[in-house]
Amino acid sequence: MPLSPFMGDPCGQLWAQTVSKWRARFVAHRLDGLGDAPRPGRVRTVTDEQVAELVRLTLETKPRNATHRSTRSMARRAGMSQSTVSRIWRAFGLEPHRSESFKLSTDLLFVDKVHDVVGLYLDPPERALVLCVDEKSQIQALDRSQPVLPMMPGVPGVPERRSHDYLRAGTTTLFAALDAANGKVIGSLHRRHRTAEFKKFPAELDREVPAGLDVHLIVDNYGTHKTEPVRRWLLSHPRFHPHFTRQSVCWSPVPVVQLNWIAPRPSQTALYVLRPYQLDVGRLVTIRQLPAPEVVPLD
Repeated sequence: MPLSPFMGDPCGQLWAQTVSKWRARFVAHRLDGLGDAPRPGRVRTVTDEQVAELVRLTLETKPRNATHRSTRSMARRAGMSQSTVSRIWRAFGLEPHRSESFKLSTDLLFVDKVHDVVGLYLDPPERALVLCVDEKSQIQALDRSQPVLPMMPGVPGVPERRSHDYLRAGTTTLFAALDAANGKVIGSLHRRHRTAEFKKFPAELDREVPAGLDVHLIVDNYGTHKTEPVRRWLLSHPRFHPHFTRQSVCWSPVPVVQLNWIAPRPSQTALYVLRPYQLDVGRLVTIRQLPAPEVVPLD
């Protein structure tokens, strides 16, 4: 049967010579002839057994004087070249220089607390307000040792410049409660982070939240949240319902996610603050100069 120039390929990209070659190999060697024939070039020097041994050494052994092996140290250990070790590691997705952390919660009520907190987010109760409460402690009030140099107009590539060193002017603590439904925030600044300061924050929430609403507070297991004065205050205000997250588990509350670096204007110091506040702290000499944050009223 005569062969057309593009016989056998519906896309018209298979030449007749290719079809003839594979037919001839099949006639001569049957199914064995359909395998790939040896190609010209350098003969492979690394066997499958050597690759398996390299992977085993990577996963099961450690060097004596280091935390992990490099490609060069593994090459000396396995008797291969550094580029060969690098190619094998990439092929198997091995990254000995990287490490990640994990934590398994030992909380016996882990599942119940997850259902409780997630349920408040997804299906909040009627006539109630769900607030995510958290604090940012040890906020540093910093002042640059020299004046900030502004950008130079008309000169490309010259940004704002500031000295690398700074002067510490004390620290402050920011308490914040964020409404998960609409993103509104209530917050207050305090010089210290103790039970006395945290107890003032629920009292401020009590004044800001309308009287006809219950308040569900989602808080973590920090010791300040569970002291006896705070417990007594919550018992005396029955419309407040605390919901503690599970123990021994990293929890990323919404207020922490919103923490953002506010870039300072020239000759000003920046703070890690919540975005809704945009505190204009100026060049602080003492913490007493910190202004009270703007309170966002809740409807």
